[in-house]
Amino acid sequence: MDAFANQEDENGVIAESSAFVKGEVPAEYSVPPKVDSEVKVLHEKVTKQVIKEGHGQKPSKYSTCFIHYRGWSESTLHKFEDTWQEQRPIEMVLGKEKKEMTGLAIGVANMKDGERALLRVGWELGYGEEGSFSFPNVPPRADLVYEVELIGFDETKEGKARSDMTVEERIGAADRRKMDGNVLFQQEKLEEAMQQYEMAIAYMGDDFMFQLFGKYRDMALAVKNPCHLNMAACLIKLNRYEEAIGQCTIVLTEDENNVKALFRRGKSRAALGQIDPAKEDFQKARKYAPEDKAIARELRLLAEHDKVVYQKQKELYKGIFGPRPDPRSSNKRSGNLLILIWQWLLSLFYGLVNLFKRKSPKSD
Repeated sequence: MDAFANQEDENGVIAESSAFVKGEVPAEYSVPPKVDSEVKVLHEKVTKQVIKEGHGQKPSKYSTCFIHYRGWSESTLHKFEDTWQEQRPIEMVLGKEKKEMTGLAIGVANMKDGERALLRVGWELGYGEEGSFSFPNVPPRADLVYEVELIGFDETKEGKARSDMTVEERIGAADRRKMDGNVLFQQEKLEEAMQQYEMAIAYMGDDFMFQLFGKYRDMALAVKNPCHLNMAACLIKLNRYEEAIGQCTIVLTEDENNVKALFRRGKSRAALGQIDPAKEDFQKARKYAPEDKAIARELRLLAEHDKVVYQKQKELYKGIFGPRPDPRSSNKRSGNLLILIWQWLLSLFYGLVNLFKRKSPKSD
C-alpha cells in the first residue's frame, strides 16, 4: 500500500501544494567534502570523520548493510565511483566483503543508521599493490578517500545476502522496508523514510529484476515502483527536484502511463522552471485521469504562468520599440504636414513671381 493513500483523491494523485520555485541543482561532488569534525582512528590504516550523525545501533558482523558512497584516489583526487549518481545503493555483508573493500567495511562497521562520514583508507586495505583494473583512476598503492552513508542494515546471523534469498524472501524483505518507510513519512521523518525506501529498492536491483517474468515481476514492481514514487514525494518536500525527477523517470521506464509518476515529475519540472516538459507530463497524466482536480490545478497554474511571461515580454518589447502609433493621431499629423507643405510651395511660388517682376526690363 502506498504511503500517501490518505492524501490522495479517487484517481490516486497526491493533492500537494503548488509552487513555482526555482530549485537548486545538486552540486557536482567532484572532490571530497571538507570536514572539521574529530578524526577517529578505527584501524592503523582507517580513520573516520563524521559528516552527519546517525542514530540507533551499529551493525554487527554478518549484518547486511546498504550504503551509498563516493570514492577518490587521495593522491590525485580523481573520483572513481559514485553510487549516488547512479541512484543505486550497494549491499555489503560485513565479514564477507570483497578484499578491496576491507577498509571501507571497517568504516561502515563503526557507523550508525543514517550516518554519513569521511573515511581515509590506506592502500593495504584498498586496491593494494597493483591498483584497480576496473577503475583506472585508482593507481598502484593508492590511499583512498570515501564519503559514505549507511542507509541501514539488516541483522542476519548467518550472513544471508540478497543473492542467497528466494524471490519471495527478497520481495517480502523489500515490502517490510517500504512499510517502515511509510510510517516514518507519516511522522514527517523524511530522511529516515527515504533510507527505508532505498533499502527496499536495493533488494530489487537491475540484476534481480532482469531475471523475473510474469507474476513474480508484477509482485516485485508492486513494491519497487511505490518506493520510487514515495522517494519522489519526500524529495519534493525537501525541494530536491532533480532527484525527484530521476525517481519518477525510473518508474516511467517500467510504466509509461503511471499517473503518479507523471504528476510528481511534472511538479518537479515546474519547480525548476522547465515549463514545457512539465506541461507535457501534466497533459499526459490528465489523459489517464481526466477528472483529477490536482492535475487540472497544475495545468491552470502553468497557463497563468504563461500569461505572466507574455505580459512581461510585451512590456519589454514596448520599452525597446516604443508605443505603437495611434492611426487617428497619425492621420491628423499627416494632414497638418500636407498643409504646411502646400503653404511653403505657395510662398515659394509668389516669391519667384515677385523676383521675376523686379528683374524684368521696363518698357519705354
